[in-house]
Amino acid sequence: MKLYYMPGACSLASHIALYESGLQFEVASVDRKNRTTSDGYAFGQINSKGYVPALRLDDGQVLTENVAVLLYIADRNPQAQPAPSGESIERYRLVEWLAFITSEIHKGFSPLFNPAASDDTKHYMRTHLAKRLDWLNTTLGTNGFLMRAAFTVADAYLFTVLRWGDRVGVELERWPNLKHYHTALAARPSVVAAMRAERLS
Repeated sequence: MKLYYMPGACSLASHIALYESGLQFEVASVDRKNRTTSDGYAFGQINSKGYVPALRLDDGQVLTENVAVLLYIADRNPQAQPAPSGESIERYRLVEWLAFITSEIHKGFSPLFNPAASDDTKHYMRTHLAKRLDWLNTTLGTNGFLMRAAFTVADAYLFTVLRWGDRVGVELERWPNLKHYHTALAARPSVVAAMRAERLS
């Protein structure tokens, strides 16, 4: 399979998950400005939505959207345990976390990167995002992972979106549990490998 990514974008979560899974994979980067890929395509040919991640499967199909891509990767090698099994309540807890991260954290950051967004919009989104991070900081507490017992693809996703804070004036120092969590995950081998591959280290 091949992951199409933009350095530092939300696709970093899938990149981390692939390293964590121990699967064989290839990658191709997407140029942010001209939307061409490092393997010679116009990215619109890969994903007509125009954004990452996109995962080309071994049979040629392309899977998109972070939650779907992360769960697909996790299920390819259950022995690596990046997700609980589909038979357990823990599986639904993982989906709950992924839904929260994508709708409340990821999408909370998105307008802050948009130069067309008004100051009022950005102020509203920072306030909204701060409330979600307040809750997350309390709920996470001193736990090392969202699912308590082990690293999952939800941690890969949350690590990725929390990285964006310093770029848009949402510094994690305000949330010490999140700051500690993020710093600890930054040293995890799969995270180090993905960051190095995307030249983010």
